[in-house]
Parts: sequence; structure tokens; C-alpha cells
Amino acid sequence: MNIGDAAAQSELAPKTIRYYESVGLIQSPARTAGGYRDYGEADVQTLRFVARARGLGFSVAQVAELLSLYNDRDRTSADVKAITMAHIDDIDRKMAELESMKNTLSHLVHMCHGDDRPDCPILDDLAKPADH
Repeated sequence: MNIGDAAAQSELAPKTIRYYESVGLIQSPARTAGGYRDYGEADVQTLRFVARARGLGFSVAQVAELLSLYNDRDRTSADVKAITMAHIDDIDRKMAELESMKNTLSHLVHMCHGDDRPDCPILDDLAKPADH
């Protein structure tokens, strides 16, 4: 099947598939006599795996590790679990950062009158040096 069909079946854009090929995350498929990519069902399964993993926020490097483990019948589930637990730790850290940002912004919104006056605590805070 061509890249458009593979993209539709994997729910990835053709451009994304080409990118994953260019960075070595997935192997380039066989080519037709005319030079077009020719994807098989195994290729589409790999693309679906990648799409699902990326949708869960795994980095390209983590997806490469997971794909390697997926294809290694001698893998240990402990290796897969370790990658996933590290990813959960990253998500927890990002959530804490986002919560802190939200609290700061909520405080600034509360301090701003939001009227016709030019003074604005939000802009004043944004103008402060980063190490305040």
C-alpha cells in the first residue's frame, strides 16, 4: 500500500511517517519499481504502535526503546516497565510545573483590575527578571 493508505490506517500524517523514517525510528519500507514506498501490514502495525506511544507522550527516543523491546522476544517486562515509570515521573514533574504556572497566573489575574486603566500587574510581573 502507498504512504497515503498507510497514513490513513495508522492515523499518522504522511509527513510524520517520512520524519520517523528520516530519524531512524522506523525502517523505510520496500519500494515499488517506480520508487514509491510500499507498506505492508507489519509496517502499518509498527506505525500504529508508534502513533499510540507518541499519543501517550513518549519521546521519540523512548518509542525507539519500546519498539526495540517490542521486537525482542527475549525482552523482560521489567525493562518496559522501567521506561514507562520514568515517563510517568516526567509527566508528574510537568504536571507540577503546570500547576505552579496556573497558580502564578491565577494570582496575577486576581491582582489585575481588568479595567480601562493602563497599569497591569500581569505586565509588570512579566517584565521582572526571571530570578525574582
